[in-house]
Amino acid sequence: MKLSVEFYSRDTITVAKDLLGKLLVRNIDGNKLIGKIVEVEAYLGPIDKACHSYNFKRTQRNEVMYGPAGIAYVYFIYGMYYCLNFVTEREGMPCAVLIRALEPIEGLDTMALNRFGKTYSELIKSQRKNLTNGPGKLCRAFNIDKSLNGHSLLSDEIYVLDNPEDFEIVADKRIGIDYAQEAKDYEWRFFIKGNPYISKGKTK
Repeated sequence: MKLSVEFYSRDTITVAKDLLGKLLVRNIDGNKLIGKIVEVEAYLGPIDKACHSYNFKRTQRNEVMYGPAGIAYVYFIYGMYYCLNFVTEREGMPCAVLIRALEPIEGLDTMALNRFGKTYSELIKSQRKNLTNGPGKLCRAFNIDKSLNGHSLLSDEIYVLDNPEDFEIVADKRIGIDYAQEAKDYEWRFFIKGNPYISKGKTK
């Protein structure tokens, strides 16, 4: 069952933790790509110096963050990577959850072609491990770009399915935000303990 708007409308930290283990589905002309969400980061705009919308900063780039919960916020970084975020909380409260890593489940050949230009069976061990274990990597594997910015997560093109599982959640500092003063120390990165598809950083 698809996650509802009500799921995304809650407190961002709660949403971030509850997204772990859920299934991200990307549907491209009937071809489904599915990955299990294994790592996320929460960004709480008003109080978070690591967030694009810190202190309610509003720009053309981050405008989507001010929209309703349950839409995708996709942005471009380093001139080469897209990042996928889910907008949370009430409209006008610019918060989001970054999807940092996925465990590839279905559509592996398409993911491999998108990332490396060859089928999954042709990948070496390190390429398989690195298929979707980072925000830019998963966006490339799932063909996610700015065309999905502001797109509903209840659509048929991109959505999240419930997937009840038991696992231990680890909280840690977020990655790549050393500029964010005290916010760099907030433990708002959450991941499934022991999952092999966690991105760089401590996996505990």
